[in-house]
Amino acid sequence: MASDWFRRFGAEGPGSGVRLVCFPHAGGAASAYLGLQRELAPAFDVLAVQYPGRQDRRAEPPVDDIGRLVQALADEVERELVPGAAGLDAPRPYAFFGHSMGAVLAYELARELDRRGVPGPCHLFLSGRFAPTPQGNDTDRLDTDEKILAMIRRLGGTVGAVFDDPDVLEMVMPPLRADYRAIGTYTWRPGPPLDTPLTVLVGDRDPVVPVDGAAGWCEHTTAPAELHVLPGGHFYLDQRTADVADIVRDALAPAQAGPGADRLPATADAP
Repeated sequence: MASDWFRRFGAEGPGSGVRLVCFPHAGGAASAYLGLQRELAPAFDVLAVQYPGRQDRRAEPPVDDIGRLVQALADEVERELVPGAAGLDAPRPYAFFGHSMGAVLAYELARELDRRGVPGPCHLFLSGRFAPTPQGNDTDRLDTDEKILAMIRRLGGTVGAVFDDPDVLEMVMPPLRADYRAIGTYTWRPGPPLDTPLTVLVGDRDPVVPVDGAAGWCEHTTAPAELHVLPGGHFYLDQRTADVADIVRDALAPAQAGPGADRLPATADAP
């Protein structure tokens, strides 16, 4: 598979089942999902999204707008994942898993595919993020490096000596600034709910995402939705990877069962 956007880890090649496309958090990279890929392979084909400006795309300018990211990703999904696409070995059901900023991208990408009339994901996993509202949230609006680094420490992300090294800071701050500018300027626009099953996940000690805020995602679909509250903070996934993998397996069991068992969301007219 030759794609600027999707990364597959492991030498064994693609898994045999549902494709799970994973969207990292703000400042994150595709490697954030290495643990989940190891838990789910080879039964699932786990693809992690690599945003511009990090790891092997470090030389590219990061994208600081959710809408532009969604449009680029929608183009890539049409080329690589939907029935008839030539980019992967065979069309099969696919699902999205997004954490934090990645949850917003997964949700908005599903909406954009719906608007295009493109067969979308069979399931959405939305993790570590409150449901969107027209007014947004102040925790996203961070306009200085100091505020961004303070938020990362609050969330329990990379801390300590890592950010005391000027060379490391010079490398990590451009994508961090871009991602927080993207999520800080994101405006949710009301429209028809999706017809896609949702699984919402959140840590019980997340300092910025209350459980009731995450539960609000369930109102954004007409399909079944469920909420899982796991022990941990914002990055609960790092410690609860096996539990998350079990949740993914259970939710995707119908699609994993084979042709005829999977479902694709109905196509809707553009709002």
